[in-house]
Amino acid sequence: MKKLIVVMFAMVLASGAFAQKAVHGGGVRVIRTRPVISVGVAPFYAYSPFWGSPYYGYPYYGYPYAYRYNRPTKLDLQIADIKNDYQQKISAARSDETISRAERRKAIRDLKHDRDQDIIAAKRSYYKMS
Repeated sequence: MKKLIVVMFAMVLASGAFAQKAVHGGGVRVIRTRPVISVGVAPFYAYSPFWGSPYYGYPYYGYPYAYRYNRPTKLDLQIADIKNDYQQKISAARSDETISRAERRKAIRDLKHDRDQDIIAAKRSYYKMS
């Protein structure tokens, strides 16, 4: 009976090891999996984060780094402010019905150009200061 259990356990482990098939193509290695069928035997991981289930990390994916984030720099905040200001100006120019359509398009183009120039100037001054 012991031998039968050991053989069954070895077959389950072997089927898990042979479940992946490497396919080569175009210099890129692609791993394709095929389904593993086991009759009446649960996989050796018992769907628990402590038993090595593939659906859980140990104890979390990316812990302790998953919950950290980088603070935006002063330059990032300044660029966001410039974009928000010009977005308001552009939307006001789009909804202005007192001027013709061609003049509105020209005003929007000019505002976008000014926005880009202000962003470039902000980057230059930021990197010149540091």
